[in-house]
Amino acid sequence: MTRIDFYVLESYSRSNRYQLACRVAHKAYQAGNRAVLHTSNQEEARHLNRLLWVFNDQSFVPHGLLTEADPALNPVLVGDASENENEHDVLINLDLAVPTFFSRYERLAECVDHDDASRQASRERYKFYLDRGYPLHLHKLK
Repeated sequence: MTRIDFYVLESYSRSNRYQLACRVAHKAYQAGNRAVLHTSNQEEARHLNRLLWVFNDQSFVPHGLLTEADPALNPVLVGDASENENEHDVLINLDLAVPTFFSRYERLAECVDHDDASRQASRERYKFYLDRGYPLHLHKLK
C-alpha cells in the first residue's frame, strides 16, 4: 500500500509549495529514490524544472521534463505523471486533485503551502486518502 506523506509549510514560512517540492525531490534523490514531480500543466512543469536548478546552491538534483528527458539519466522527472510508465519510487503531487494513478508508487508526497486554495484542496485529498485506509504521515515544516 502506498505511504502518503503530507509536507505542510507553517503559515509564517516564506517558502512555497514549489520550493518545498524541490526539497522533497532532493531528499528522495539523496536517499537513492527515483521521483516524479506531478504538475497540472506544462507551465508549472517548466517553472519547477527551472527551480530545481537554483533552489539549493550546495547540491544538484539530476532532473528533466517528462516529455524531454531520458528517464535512465534523470532520477527526478517533472510533468504530468499520469502517462509516466517509467519506474519511480516517489510521486510528488503539485496538482490540487488526487492523482488517480498514485497507487503505482511506493510513496506519495503532498506539498502544501499557506495559499488558501492549496490548503483547502489538501484537506480534501487528506480526507480522500484517510477514508480509503492509506497510511498518512504529517510533517510540519518551516
